[in-house]
Amino acid sequence: MTPTPTAPDGLGVRAAAAFTAYRHGERERLSELVDLVTPVLWNAARAQGGSHAVCEDAVQNAFLQLVDRADGIHEPAAVLGWLVVVVKREVWRVGRGARREVDVDEVPEAPTQQIDPEAHAILDERQRVLWHHIETLTPRCQELIRVIAFADRPDYASIADALGMPVGSIGPTRGRCLQKLRVALGSDPGWAV
Repeated sequence: MTPTPTAPDGLGVRAAAAFTAYRHGERERLSELVDLVTPVLWNAARAQGGSHAVCEDAVQNAFLQLVDRADGIHEPAAVLGWLVVVVKREVWRVGRGARREVDVDEVPEAPTQQIDPEAHAILDERQRVLWHHIETLTPRCQELIRVIAFADRPDYASIADALGMPVGSIGPTRGRCLQKLRVALGSDPGWAV
C-alpha cells in the first residue's frame, strides 16, 4: 500500500517528526508529541464510550506503551494511528467492549476566557445542546467529529488509518455528518439561545 501524501504541517507529520527526534535521543520531544496528539487520543477514547477516568487511563497507558515499544515502531509516520489504536483497545479492554451513554457533563470543556456568569450559563447550555445532538448521530459520525473537531489541522491520512476508513471518504463523510448536525441544531430552540 502506497502511503498517502499529507500536508507538510499535518498533525501526523508533526507527530512523526517529534517521535523520530525522541527516538534519536531528544527526550524532551516526547512532551511535544504528547501535547500534539492528546486531543485526538482523548476524543478517540471518548468516542468508544469510556468514562472520564477510563479515557484518562487509556491515553496515559498509550504513551507508556509507546515509550516501552518505541524501538519497535519502524514507521514514525504511523505513530499517530498506532496511538489511536492503542487507546481504543485500552478503552475496550477496560470496558470489556461494553458501550455506555456518555454523560454530557463528563465531556471536558475547552479552557475558556474569563466571562461573566450569564455568558457562562449560555455557553454551558449551548454545549449541552451540541453534545446532545452529536450523541444522536451514528457512531461513525460521532467518532469522526470527535477526532477531527479537536485537531487543529486534521491529517486525513492518519485519521483514516486510525479509524479504518479510506482517506477519500473522510471529507464526504464529515460533510454529511456535519450537515445532519446542522439540521438537528437548526431545529432545536435551545441552540438559538
